[in-house]
Amino acid sequence: MHSSTAKVAAASYLQLNSSYEYNTTDLIEDSDKYQSYIIGLFLSCLYTILLFPIGFIGNILILVVNLNHREKMTIPDLYFVNLAVADLILVADSLIEVFNLNEKYYDYAVLCTFMSLFLQINMYSSIFFLTWMSFDRYVALASSISSSPLRTMQHAKLSCGLIWMASILATLLPFTIVQTQHRGEVHFCFANVFEIQWLEVTIGFLVPFSIIGLCYSLIGRILMRAQKHRGLWPRRQKALRMIVVVVLVFFICWLPENVFISIQLLQGTADPSQRTATTLWHDYPLTGHIVNLAAFSNSCLNPIIYSFLGETFRDKLRLFIKQKASWSVVNRFCHHGLDLRLPVRSEVSEV
Repeated sequence: MHSSTAKVAAASYLQLNSSYEYNTTDLIEDSDKYQSYIIGLFLSCLYTILLFPIGFIGNILILVVNLNHREKMTIPDLYFVNLAVADLILVADSLIEVFNLNEKYYDYAVLCTFMSLFLQINMYSSIFFLTWMSFDRYVALASSISSSPLRTMQHAKLSCGLIWMASILATLLPFTIVQTQHRGEVHFCFANVFEIQWLEVTIGFLVPFSIIGLCYSLIGRILMRAQKHRGLWPRRQKALRMIVVVVLVFFICWLPENVFISIQLLQGTADPSQRTATTLWHDYPLTGHIVNLAAFSNSCLNPIIYSFLGETFRDKLRLFIKQKASWSVVNRFCHHGLDLRLPVRSEVSEV
């Protein structure tokens, strides 16, 4: 009797002990999730307050000022205008992502795919434009005359159209193929496809930066030889310096996300069962949130670089502000003139 009672007591003790350990583990996990949520919310608020207005207003300002002075637009300005369009799309789209703190939208196939499509089109267009701009700088410096037959505004516009087409095709063609393969799957998300992620890392990051590195190594050789002819360097230094800074900022901002994706890809290569398992964004939501914020920050920083390093843009901005100020002065003068005339008319009517 005592033995059976002791066994029951021991069993109940073990059950209580295991339930206590289970509850303790749950409390620790809940505490970690809550802490990650608070940190993510704080970072999202910082992004929304500090960077989002700069990115949204800055990119709109770049578009308005340059389009208002089309006759003064240079070839690098045209490329930066197209880059501003891509950045503006991502900045507007980022407000959904930055407050996706629980990674909830990855559970909804349509929203997850929609966000991934916007992100990829922006990333491809940005890196393709930066790659082409680096090549354009090489052609500009390599040509012995100031205007190369390959560097005309017509050719630049054609290049912009082809870059946009390449960016959209690089996103939509794989999307169409993958959609046909996963037709009927309720929880399928375009962003989590193994092959799509490899494509994003290779043609969206590694290959373009290899081309950019080659372009700037060739530019470096040209500049070393151009030191004998001092007149060549100051003329083209400013546009080159701005493009170099933009490329470096793009690399710094997008590197964390590409490293994050690469880790997941390497895990899937080593263990194929990991390809269908939960993604790193689910396992490490705070880290995934930080790398996404870093990628979005690139689109907000480009207007700052363009306004500080682009002297032609600053000149056009001053002229734009003067024109708007003069129009406001004219409007005030007209309204003031109407105010002066109205009392006279009332007095006459009264007389």
